[in-house]
Amino acid sequence: MKRLKTILALGDSLTEGFGVPAEASFPIVLQSLLRGRGHNVSIINEGLSGDTAFGGLKRLERYLANKPRPDAVIVELGANDAIQSADPWDVEATLDRIIQRLTELEIPCLLTGMRPLIPMESDYAEAFEAIYSKLAERYDPVFYPFFLDGVAGNPELNQSDGIHPNREGTAQVATNILPFAEALLKRAG
Repeated sequence: MKRLKTILALGDSLTEGFGVPAEASFPIVLQSLLRGRGHNVSIINEGLSGDTAFGGLKRLERYLANKPRPDAVIVELGANDAIQSADPWDVEATLDRIIQRLTELEIPCLLTGMRPLIPMESDYAEAFEAIYSKLAERYDPVFYPFFLDGVAGNPELNQSDGIHPNREGTAQVATNILPFAEALLKRAG
């Protein structure tokens, strides 16, 4: 049997699984899909509701200092930064530090892009969305441009708040990201 690979899913409530049972959270659903395709993988859910890119950076540092290093990391952060109208430059700089740290440690990462999930001025939305493509060009991680692609804005796939995916929405997100997660595992050796 292949060696067990661990993936750390670092994110906010979208990773944590806000409003859905633990077994319906993104990391667990993605883990199940990967195992169904023959991958010996364990995905650690490091999603935290309300977290920002800066909070994710701090949690990553604590995790790396106290636990065995994961084979790979999925980075899903930024939704709360946009809701708080954080300066896109600051968000980019923080996400840059996360990816730079993983690069230094030779831990491959899957960067998932984000868009503002509430109405924002178009200039802000464009600047915010550009963060992720710039980081993808700079570091060449496995890149999935929008974490909620095909799910955001669809009432059938979201909870009543219109932001957090329901069970079906989370399953769709995991299905969409599955080939990117497989590419991530290839980079993990």
